[in-house]
Amino acid sequence: MLTTFAKRCIVSAGQQLRALHRSAPVLSDTLAVHRDTPENNPTVKFEFTAENLKRANDIIANYPEGYEVAAVIPVLDLAQRQHDGWLPLTAMHYVADLLKMPRMRVYEVATFYTMFNRNPVGKYHVQICTTTPCMLGGMGSDVILKTIEDELGIKPGQTSGDKMFTLTEVECLGACVNAPMVQINDNYYEDLTPGDMKEILDDIKAGKTPKAGPRTERFACEPTGGLTSLTEPPKGPGFGCMSDL
Repeated sequence: MLTTFAKRCIVSAGQQLRALHRSAPVLSDTLAVHRDTPENNPTVKFEFTAENLKRANDIIANYPEGYEVAAVIPVLDLAQRQHDGWLPLTAMHYVADLLKMPRMRVYEVATFYTMFNRNPVGKYHVQICTTTPCMLGGMGSDVILKTIEDELGIKPGQTSGDKMFTLTEVECLGACVNAPMVQINDNYYEDLTPGDMKEILDDIKAGKTPKAGPRTERFACEPTGGLTSLTEPPKGPGFGCMSDL
């Protein structure tokens, strides 16, 4: 059925109707609105521990008077860390009250940034990047994802039965040179092979903390074959200037 606007595009009888197009709506994989669950509802108790309340107040003190609401992201992060890696509705309310800001403004932040989890996650949150560089880098993120699925018995968006692991497929995590990579809680694991990924998960299951960073010989994100630039100490001031001509 033609819309009123489309009908108006017919200027006179016999003229061709101009086709109208619109973009498909972009849908998130996470519901933006809140739905009460047994784990997340207005009766869930949340307040900062004495230690974290002091930390929150120290964070807030970094901002000028009248602009304390600018601390909302680090304070929400602190609340998430205290509450087993995710933010219940009542934690958002607590932060809003602490910062004296409307609850809706806190909801807007928590629903916009993917770093905030509004549903329970496992003790170890495995986030695998499947953006183009990680798909093409090294052995590719597809084989790493398959290794994780086989080792944990879960798919993206799921949590293991023992609540130890949650697997999430994410967009770029900013370690493109060292692709493929995953983030597990606060640690990046880079230059991965299936063997590396299995070893990392086995170490975590055994209660160990695997060494973060590249799993190859490189220290950070330098070329794998060695430096191709900046191979000499920088020259002192004046070199290469007009004064040297």
